[in-house]
Amino acid sequence: MKMLIKNGHVVDPVAKKDGLFDLLIEDGKIKKWEKRLRVDTVDTIIDAKGLVVTPGLIDLHTHLREPGYEYKETIKTGSMAAAAGGFTTIVCMANTNPVNDNAVITEFITKRAQEEAIVNVLPIGAISKNLEGKAMADIGQMAEAGIVGISDDGRCVMDTALMRKSMQYARGFGLMVVSHAEDECLSGHGSMNEGPVATELGLSGSPNAAEELIVARDIALAELTKAKLHIAHMSSRGSLELVKAAKKRGVSVTCEVTPHHLFLTDEAVRGYNTNASVRPPLRSREDALALRRGIEDGFVDTIATDHAPHASFEKEVEFAQAAHGMVGLETSLALCLKLVQDRSIKLSQLIKLMSANPAHILGLKSKGTLKPGADADIAIFDPNEKWNVDPTKFYSKSRNTPFGGWSLKGKIKYTVVNGKIVYENI
Repeated sequence: MKMLIKNGHVVDPVAKKDGLFDLLIEDGKIKKWEKRLRVDTVDTIIDAKGLVVTPGLIDLHTHLREPGYEYKETIKTGSMAAAAGGFTTIVCMANTNPVNDNAVITEFITKRAQEEAIVNVLPIGAISKNLEGKAMADIGQMAEAGIVGISDDGRCVMDTALMRKSMQYARGFGLMVVSHAEDECLSGHGSMNEGPVATELGLSGSPNAAEELIVARDIALAELTKAKLHIAHMSSRGSLELVKAAKKRGVSVTCEVTPHHLFLTDEAVRGYNTNASVRPPLRSREDALALRRGIEDGFVDTIATDHAPHASFEKEVEFAQAAHGMVGLETSLALCLKLVQDRSIKLSQLIKLMSANPAHILGLKSKGTLKPGADADIAIFDPNEKWNVDPTKFYSKSRNTPFGGWSLKGKIKYTVVNGKIVYENI
């Protein structure tokens, strides 16, 4: 099968290309690219005039909910939402039911993904059995079954000795360790960020220190064990400073931030908006600005969605009882393009954050680039198309987003996975 993508503005930070090129795809791989390609016969032609062509986006932090919570999301619907957002590879967390803490569940997820997903799905295995933080999960067996990392995301591993042992095992299998950094003894029953807004609303708060204490601990453990540490959904300026200092010391640590922690603050909770209930909580304006500076300065490695679908009945309750999380796959790119539109970063830097860097963190040498020989995973979008976020039109099963009604600029037109169009909006 041959595909020609012509007249597009190609942005590939790995290949250091930023200009008008034609791309030829053959048998699921990038064959070649030139300013003007002349091809005798192709099966599919995409005229990308006026559109941006980039490596497919890669999300390091997605909750697909299957098995066990299919009423919120399935591997199929989650992959459809991913494709609509320009994502060609997503990494799914282990907090399913049953938990992905053994090879049987890992194999179920990979098999279901092969059968029903329209994008690449890579599973994360649990650190501890049943996410209880007491005994280590079957990391070696899960590694053989195809996990790309371990995490108890949604819960923090409070047992420091268990976290150390898990890092040592993960290093032996070449796996990254994804840290949900939250000292649960300190965060307690906090339902939002600790600060003036929480006091005004009469809600219990979780302080920045609850995150920063665990970030500091896990960096120390990574330095001790030489494991690959990845800090998930980093939300505070203090955490960023800890990561910056660790990087300068040569610690193998990377970090991600989410669009909602970049573009929302705890002010979004006013009105007791449960769609603004997330873990870690939306922080202060100062924290959000610090994270944006971290992106500009290059200390933030990637932007991840933390796509966390929930049913309406789990959100339509009192704020303190609401499920934590929001969907994000279908709004992430357009939100993050705001960083380009306000000239905080260049478009090539954004694509590096959302494609090249996550590919590097995962060790996926054939993804995150459009170099000849790479997998033909491609996102094509109109950077100027305006649209209003309408959750009723999401491909995700769930509608829990605080961005409903927002006017955004930048719309995915095509998503290509392994040389096949899996999403089209023209």
